[in-house]
Amino acid sequence: MARNRLLNTRSRILVAAGFAVTATVALPALAHHGWGGYDADRTLTLSGTVEQFAFSNPHAMLNLQADGKQWHVVLAPPSRMTARGLPDGAIKPGGTVTVVGYASKSDAAELRAERITVGGQTVELR
Repeated sequence: MARNRLLNTRSRILVAAGFAVTATVALPALAHHGWGGYDADRTLTLSGTVEQFAFSNPHAMLNLQADGKQWHVVLAPPSRMTARGLPDGAIKPGGTVTVVGYASKSDAAELRAERITVGGQTVELR
């Protein structure tokens, strides 16, 4: 009886641990968004100063000071940016970039970039 109770407790702990790991791994996937939230009928071009840059998955991102406001710009995944000639370190805070893309339908200061120009080099991101 005590042995069954111990096995039952261990089984519950293992199941709970499995759910915890699954939830932790699944959260980034849940946080990823689709592209339907961007207005593909209206292209914007922004040139400005990079305030912050993150070269991380699922998408590289930068904060851009342009047109008198700060924009949050969603770029391509780091692997795609590297493959197309923009490795980590190519974009730096304080540098100037131009991005062309689509504004978010729900956030007036967010843009999904289709292409970026850095140091005279234009890279297609999609």
